[in-house]
Amino acid sequence: MISRTIAVFDYGAGNLHSLVKAIAREDRDISVETDLGSAIRADLLVLPGVGAFGSAARAIQTARTSLASALADGLPCVGICLGMQLLFDASEEGAGDGIGFISGNVTRLRTPTVPHMGWNDIEWRDGLAQWNQLQTAYFANAYVCQPEDESVVLASTTHQDTSFASIVRRANTLGVQFHPEKSSSDGRAFVNAVIDDLLERDGGRGTRDGGLRARDEVCGLDSLGSSICK
Repeated sequence: MISRTIAVFDYGAGNLHSLVKAIAREDRDISVETDLGSAIRADLLVLPGVGAFGSAARAIQTARTSLASALADGLPCVGICLGMQLLFDASEEGAGDGIGFISGNVTRLRTPTVPHMGWNDIEWRDGLAQWNQLQTAYFANAYVCQPEDESVVLASTTHQDTSFASIVRRANTLGVQFHPEKSSSDGRAFVNAVIDDLLERDGGRGTRDGGLRARDEVCGLDSLGSSICK
């Protein structure tokens, strides 16, 4: 059995036990890393949903350029809640630069009730393949992503009078605004299927010693419905 390495980056903001437990499998070697330079040498990187944008931006600052380059070179990555927001340029929540891998900013919800807490529907974009599509998920967010290019949005969610991106993807990077590890067995099945999909697409091209990854240049909609030649 070939074990794939998964690094969960720790911003230093909270307990990551439930997330690590949700994605643990015998064929995965999972580590929690506080050094981002080490984390991007794994086969897949997870940016978790615990913390605030400003402190997380400071945590990635020293290796932000290397991380952006690794994502552009095809490093598989899953960003959860705050981790999805870090994929963008900046946030109203706090100072500091995001990774900037997806162009756009993060803004505070302009709804009567903030934060958005609890279960809500996932509204998938028309025309996507019906592959393991999650229908409801657990949210805990006061901020939402505003991508400049709407084609990166795979699904949206509506809270009161506002619709926002709840799943985005560019290349081998996928972000979700909800918490799959808190979204019952369906949410855990979804995030594990996403991880399998990204690792299979990467094909083991990544190395643990910092070597360059070949970028996937296959165009068209994949099993998650996203163009992967951006």
